[in-house]
Amino acid sequence: MNHLFGILFSPKKEWDNIRERNDSIAGIYLKFIVLIALLPPVAWYVGATQVGWSFAGRVIRLTPDSAMQILVLFYISILLGVGFLGFMVHWMSETYGVEGSSYSRGVGIAAYTCTPLFVCGAIGFYPLLWLDILLGCAATAYSVYLLYIGVPIVMQIPKERGFLYASAMVGVGLVMCAALLGATVILWEMGAMPVFSD
Repeated sequence: MNHLFGILFSPKKEWDNIRERNDSIAGIYLKFIVLIALLPPVAWYVGATQVGWSFAGRVIRLTPDSAMQILVLFYISILLGVGFLGFMVHWMSETYGVEGSSYSRGVGIAAYTCTPLFVCGAIGFYPLLWLDILLGCAATAYSVYLLYIGVPIVMQIPKERGFLYASAMVGVGLVMCAALLGATVILWEMGAMPVFSD
């Protein structure tokens, strides 16, 4: 959690610190991802069951059981998604001429790049559609910015090659988002569909 504020407010310096520490995968997960990845599911659980969404003067909420099932699946997808992105960062490292790359370094890049999205997940405490979309877009843009400045620093490659590498990772992220949407539909069909309270 030491990197949380640094990556948000002074990212270039923090990427240097992340490169120097070179934590293990277990260390990154236990010290950072497992904790901060709880913020969006918990926030959305509270927002969806207690506050709800307002449509045409009517408040719509999820039942606690339905929201808990979705929360658990959401949390698992975050943990697996960061691990998969980390694997892809490591897998593509040879293509972009990175020496001494490791899976843990890839997971570190994926985890700290997603930090704005994790923090933005706190908006789930008060689900207001237009605000959620606006802040979600801003967090996504800042995550992409972090990826573009972080890859050359952590992987120690020229900025031009880092730009191509980061662009490939954005493509992987987009494909992963589409796959998650497909998985969501399948899970809904298998019984994980949201149930709304009256």
